[in-house]
Amino acid sequence: MRSVVPAQATLAHEDHVTPFVTMRRPDGPTVVAPDGSDVRVLLGLTGGGMAEFELAAGRVSAAVTHRTVEEIWYVLSGRGEMWRRQETREEVVLLEPGVCLTIPQGVHFQFRALGDGALRVLGVTMPPWPGAGEAIRVTGPWTPSPSPSAR
Repeated sequence: MRSVVPAQATLAHEDHVTPFVTMRRPDGPTVVAPDGSDVRVLLGLTGGGMAEFELAAGRVSAAVTHRTVEEIWYVLSGRGEMWRRQETREEVVLLEPGVCLTIPQGVHFQFRALGDGALRVLGVTMPPWPGAGEAIRVTGPWTPSPSPSAR
């Protein structure tokens, strides 16, 4: 089939197109998050990024808040709890497969893995994670587990 779009228009448009990408989930963590969870960084686009967060059985994250990003989490496996505080609203919710939740910008949050298995969560960060200095430590309801270097 012959294209009806002039060649010049196609070339000009291609300069602004984000190429599509495919990848496999990394076998192991690619980075440790500021909250202490292991992260497998997946893919991202201009508007957001995706990663898998894992907290080993019995571990407790550090409580943090984000300066500029917000997140949506979907629990893949394991069990745990998530504490969130936003102004005067505060709650602890059960994390189990199938639970989906939001962490808007500025919300204080902390999570912990319950039971014998790791807690695994798929997270979308919007906009993409900007790097060091994004997460600010705050006081949460639980004592965080020691950092991996302190174990």
